[in-house]
Amino acid sequence: MFVGSEMSIGLDKLFLLDKSRTRSISAENPTGEKGKGGMALPTEDTEYPNSSAALELGQGWKARPFLKPKAGETLTIMDIDGPGVIQHIWMTSDMSFKKAGRSCVLRFYWDNEETPSVEVPMSDFFAVGHDEFAPMNSAVVIVNPLTALNCYWQMPFRKHARITFTNELNTDLELLAFQITYAETEVPEDAAYSHAQWRRGVTEKSHPEFTILDGVQGKGKYVGTFLAWTQLSAGWFGEGEIKFFMDGDKQFPTICGTGVEDYFCGSWGFPETYSTLYAGNTLRLKGLDDPQKFSPPQWSLYRWHIMDPICFEEELRVTIQSLGWGQDGKYRPLEDDIASTAYWYQTEPHQKFPDFPSYKERWPR
Repeated sequence: MFVGSEMSIGLDKLFLLDKSRTRSISAENPTGEKGKGGMALPTEDTEYPNSSAALELGQGWKARPFLKPKAGETLTIMDIDGPGVIQHIWMTSDMSFKKAGRSCVLRFYWDNEETPSVEVPMSDFFAVGHDEFAPMNSAVVIVNPLTALNCYWQMPFRKHARITFTNELNTDLELLAFQITYAETEVPEDAAYSHAQWRRGVTEKSHPEFTILDGVQGKGKYVGTFLAWTQLSAGWFGEGEIKFFMDGDKQFPTICGTGVEDYFCGSWGFPETYSTLYAGNTLRLKGLDDPQKFSPPQWSLYRWHIMDPICFEEELRVTIQSLGWGQDGKYRPLEDDIASTAYWYQTEPHQKFPDFPSYKERWPR
């Protein structure tokens, strides 16, 4: 729930009236302006998928519902002045994440900043791991068949909001459909900005620690973790602890978890999939029914700190250990492939993110 001087969202506030105005951006209304939706004229130009289907109907009849991002193209899908708050993003693309998941990148820029506050592959931003569909029903991210991506993270901006979509494939996408709903409203002085960062790496047995987030400076709240974890060896992988180093912590963190399944609100491993308001294990392991189709175990795990945000005053670093369980009853350091998306709010300006992994560096080896 976002609560401000001009805006309140939630069932307990839904009946209250305020001065905010609802607007929505899509291919049919790219500016979100009042009275400007559905104005496109139908065309046979293949740049606008399905537009030709409205030729006999004319203007106002689904003439520009989708875009077709060309190979290597960056599209600006939102570019508006504030103040306001993004409330919901729905997005879908080609029918398989294999083509349009981690190959495409979302970047969000607040208040005319030069570097993005959000920089995440499309699929991972919506908690889809490994470019593999898995249904998800959480408080802020919902994934529905076939590739329907939804997020309800509240994203305030004061002066300006710009969102880009980059197709890094060497082929055109058949379509990109999106709806970004936001409120034109005043933003309270104490409102922080939404951030999300993606990383990927392989842990080393000599020090099997993966960095989820580092270099954050400013005051803020850490609000979510999504991990796309690929095991590179057999056996149980989830003995490692998550650690939150904040506000001057050096060797030891202020907050230390007790195990991977514990952090994702499970226990005694992940015997089955689950998707709850705040935590889940969504991707069913391959090969359970047919050993001939078995592949290295891949996990899609989310944990939203909505009811229990991690508050920090000056700085934050988040790590997780890659530890298994050995037959000798001892912890086993692992070389696993981990991709993470960290979600947090903080004051601006933010520190520049690490260089974003290239197209070829985004998938397990």
